Amino acid sequence: MSTDTIISIRNLYKVFGNDPQKAMALVHQGMGKDELLERTGHVIGLNNVNLDMERHRIQVVMGLSGSGKSTLIRHINRLIAPTEGEILVDGQDVLTLNTEKLRELRRFKISMVFQRFALFPHRNIMENVGYGLENQGKTKKIIEETAARWIGRVGLSGFETHYPGQLSGGMQQRVGLARALATDADILLMDEAFSALDPLIRTEMQDILLDLQNELQKTIVFITHDLDEALRIGDSIAILRDGEIIQTDDPQNILMKPADAYVADFMKDINRARVLRVRAIMNTLEPGDEGPIIKGSTTIEEALQIFAETAGDKLIITDRKGLKVGRLTVEDLIRGIRRPTTAEIQAEVFTNET
Repeated sequence: MSTDTIISIRNLYKVFGNDPQKAMALVHQGMGKDELLERTGHVIGLNNVNLDMERHRIQVVMGLSGSGKSTLIRHINRLIAPTEGEILVDGQDVLTLNTEKLRELRRFKISMVFQRFALFPHRNIMENVGYGLENQGKTKKIIEETAARWIGRVGLSGFETHYPGQLSGGMQQRVGLARALATDADILLMDEAFSALDPLIRTEMQDILLDLQNELQKTIVFITHDLDEALRIGDSIAILRDGEIIQTDDPQNILMKPADAYVADFMKDINRARVLRVRAIMNTLEPGDEGPIIKGSTTIEEALQIFAETAGDKLIITDRKGLKVGRLTVEDLIRGIRRPTTAEIQAEVFTNET
């Protein structure tokens, strides 16, 4: 495990059923999900998952319903125990933790935000946000001060004495996010956290999360079935199908170089101008190149607007450290927007597979 890796999942299997160990023998012999279900009544939830998650980054895990993504995230804080495998958090195997150590992990190291908010209806907003701090044994003064600060950070100042039932869905999810952040845990697990929200509110919550992440630099594991959301917030995306990881990569690389036809099908209807970053299509910087400077994280759509407002024929791209790393022309942007044909996608997939 590298020094930048905070979570390492190794050879992880989860089989649901009455005798998972017996079923595992068949899985190791190569039996697939459908055949295992038909012959034994057991279900493969996760199938040999290997995934390293970097510190201070947003790792998105996405897939269709039943792909195993929620099962996977619940293994990290051991809400679910695997049939086989390891889950290392800062080098420590969480499967070896006793009850006391596991409780400490959940209190201080890892926080979780659920899809359905999971707020206590009989506690007001201040009490809900302060719940994790209460479990940590903090004083009443620290709990109230910290909870009030995070309530303000998510835009809910003035609602401290309200109860969850008095708030909209979007406001309740803000409370859930504030509660998770209040404990100052290094790792934040978010299981379909925004999927129950209306589209506009979901986008607003994504903005809040990204703004907070720019400042706090947490390690976030974000589960979603929404590709637009994954591409917008993820530093890395792992795509699951039937409990197996099909592709793990930078979102831009997945968009440009899908690993197989399944992943390519996911990407085909994406608005590339809105999600593709210029770092994915830039050219090598040449001596004498000059022009407006933009970040590599700028979208094609944003770059086109900059071109429209300037008289130059190229843009200069910088990396996260502000160093100049590439250049971009209008022609590059047009090529980036163009949706590849089916034949081109198939050719790219074939190249990646071979």
